[in-house]
Amino acid sequence: MKKIAGRKKSDDTKIDLTPMLDVVFILLIFFVVTATFLSETSVSAASSDNNNSDQPPPDDEKKNILFEIGANNEIILNGNPRPILPNFIRSNIDQLKAENPAASVIIQPDSASNVSSLVMIMDAARQAGMANISIVEPK
Repeated sequence: MKKIAGRKKSDDTKIDLTPMLDVVFILLIFFVVTATFLSETSVSAASSDNNNSDQPPPDDEKKNILFEIGANNEIILNGNPRPILPNFIRSNIDQLKAENPAASVIIQPDSASNVSSLVMIMDAARQAGMANISIVEPK
């Protein structure tokens, strides 16, 4: 740099930000397009206390296979007062699926139950070929 009459020559280097802004906008468009927007839904299952009426359940309830897991890990199927043994979970699912192929499995665990009971029911449902398995909020 030369000084001419006491002045310093100014540096004329400029950085062009246009390519950087293009890349940022392309990335923004990419993330907006590829983002999935999911909404959480929950299913309210009827407990055995509410099933004391003599009227038949609506068609939506006929399609569901409801497993309730009690506080002491007893497994109740479709509000039946007698708990089922873990060995018979798969056979019950197979029987109910044969009656209604559009059925889905809904599991409602108790907050004091073990996760192993929940996983056992989920495994039996998967082995029976059930695609729709839902877990509702604990009691």
